[in-house]
Amino acid sequence: MKKVSDILMQTKPDELENFPLSLDHADHITRLTLKGYCKLAADHILHPEMRGHLEETLGNAIRKLNLVFNEAILNKRYEEKIVQCARIYDTLLNMALNLIGFERKIIGFSESEVKNSLTLLTTALKDLEALERGKARNDDQNEASIAKAVVERTLTEMKTVMKVVYRHPGAMVAHIAEKIEKNLNKEDILGSFLRLSEQEIQSNIYHKLSMMGACKFGNDYALGLRFLRHVGFVQVTTNPSLAAVAYEDDPSMWEGYNGEDLCPDFKVIIKQHPELLKDPEKFGDEITAYATEVSIWRNLTVFRPIAVASNMVHGMISLQLNPFIADNYEESVNYALKFYLDAQEFLRLYDAWLLWGYSENVERGRPNIVFKVAGSSPASIDITRKLESLGIGTNNTVTFTVSQMVELILAKIEGRAEAVKKGIPLTTVYETNMGGRLDDHVREVQAEALVKKAIEEASDKDFALKNFAEELGAWEEVSQKKTLAEKITVVSSRKYLRPLNKEQMVRFLAKHGVPCNSEERVKAYLETLENDIGYCGILVTKRVYEIFFSPQNKPRWISYLQTKYDLTEEQAKKVLFGIDILPASKRHIKETLLTLAGTNVTHTEFPNHQTAVLSACSEPSFKIENCLESIFKPLDSAILQRLIGDTNDLKNEVTKFYEITEAQSEILKKAKIPDVEQYGSKGILPSQWPKFGAVVKTMDEFSSSYETFKAKCISFVKKVSKER
Repeated sequence: MKKVSDILMQTKPDELENFPLSLDHADHITRLTLKGYCKLAADHILHPEMRGHLEETLGNAIRKLNLVFNEAILNKRYEEKIVQCARIYDTLLNMALNLIGFERKIIGFSESEVKNSLTLLTTALKDLEALERGKARNDDQNEASIAKAVVERTLTEMKTVMKVVYRHPGAMVAHIAEKIEKNLNKEDILGSFLRLSEQEIQSNIYHKLSMMGACKFGNDYALGLRFLRHVGFVQVTTNPSLAAVAYEDDPSMWEGYNGEDLCPDFKVIIKQHPELLKDPEKFGDEITAYATEVSIWRNLTVFRPIAVASNMVHGMISLQLNPFIADNYEESVNYALKFYLDAQEFLRLYDAWLLWGYSENVERGRPNIVFKVAGSSPASIDITRKLESLGIGTNNTVTFTVSQMVELILAKIEGRAEAVKKGIPLTTVYETNMGGRLDDHVREVQAEALVKKAIEEASDKDFALKNFAEELGAWEEVSQKKTLAEKITVVSSRKYLRPLNKEQMVRFLAKHGVPCNSEERVKAYLETLENDIGYCGILVTKRVYEIFFSPQNKPRWISYLQTKYDLTEEQAKKVLFGIDILPASKRHIKETLLTLAGTNVTHTEFPNHQTAVLSACSEPSFKIENCLESIFKPLDSAILQRLIGDTNDLKNEVTKFYEITEAQSEILKKAKIPDVEQYGSKGILPSQWPKFGAVVKTMDEFSSSYETFKAKCISFVKKVSKER
């Protein structure tokens, strides 16, 4: 006899008709459930028009599902019984999680409505599990094996995050799954799962901050999104590296996925395009684009209900354009349009079922996508402006400096102003600050300067560098470089010198008298320097936020936009208020906790960073009120002074990333922003973006990741071609 889990894994959902023929919302939920689209059925209740009708709808749905469950337990053959009962459990569990989680705030359900509805759902689940247990005893089977399998499958999905591509201390959602699993009550599987989930969700710092409206959060990873949505995460960012990682953690994306959310796996997609099978090498980029769509469509569906319910304020999916065409205006715009139209076509069917029965005035099919446009060249300015003018949101990435972010926000504003004047609805859009990568770049600049000084003091430069590289475990890579300068660059990289105050670095510098020959003093110097460098990205975030979104400057920008673009006050507010700074690529907890804001900020968090933040905020000394609106709290002025001080080699680099340009200064003056002189005028110009160190390093990494992912996709398509 097959295991319950094997039966569920091998069972595919039924095909959905293009036009649902449901009678009412309860019938619609029942039909979706029995066809195998349980999460879609559960998400159907997440709509503002369900307010005031939730209890009645759930009661009617429970009645229908209860009848089916009883009939299945009593009359259906073994496998059919398992599938039907599991699907009913799954829908009811996910509806309960939707009401426990942050979604209830977005939809606007009242507390009493949520409380009463949860009572209905938990009571129904308890009775159904009891029915299964009673029948199981008569059949001499394992008690509640179907309920157990459904819960295990949910926990397994959560534990998939960073399962293969692990980063210490692991993914927050995976840790939560392990904790829930450990404490499940075998005698009350469904009830204990919901109680434990509620405890984990509502005690989570991200949920608390989200419920308070203290900030918005996104996931810097393509998996684990549904539970994170319950916690309070309302956005997801992806790039070539993350698309590849998703396939590593979840191989079913290649083939074997059950398509419960209407999303096909890659093999299904490829078979729909036989021309690609004939010559995979020739169509490598097209193949990689389809592979990316497979991961993106799943993200779209998870966040779809909150995107629709919030009118695209929440639930946006950031998709990065091909890094090899990032500097080409026409190719980038065409690439974005192709993806956008494909997403629109995919969502036609999904929305037909998700939004059945709701007002026809609610637009269907509009993708909740924003495109990541790399600020790696001046072309990104025009690409950003063009996409925004079409009502297609952007998320500028590979952005590190104040002047980059200011320039691209101004491009966003211009494009959004053009769109809003035509009545085109706007979405939330993002200006990424890759703060951790900026810190890495600044550290490498400083490390290289210090190592170079120390080498210059050595009597045998090659011997000194070799010893140092060997101590760091870098000699194998260093030995492959020809010039001394190249060797110093390698040994100074974050790969070997992060943090800067490693013991090997302390001994090496002190030995050669840089900045002195006392190991104790060198250690103290490097510790302070490492700490200060960790604030570079934070400094950029705070400055850009102050320029555009501080209470004193926001009204000035609104007035400026009204005049410059001939907008009404309401239109100008839509243009500006929908732009969020997106702190990303974080290395320290402080990068989150020191830049929280109730408006115009969304933090994107990598799974292991979430774990670190959760752990830090669980300490008794942590006070949530101390980090509210922390973006307004100034940093110690001594940090910036030390970074540009005479003992460091960073003054030029700090000027590049911390100041604006002369042209931007003139625009700020026209907007009547006060004290513009404090922002300087020597920031890097758009023409200098391609050569800025952090841009070069990041684009090299993204391009390499893209090529690696493309090679895997081509290899898979070749395998499929041979099968045919």
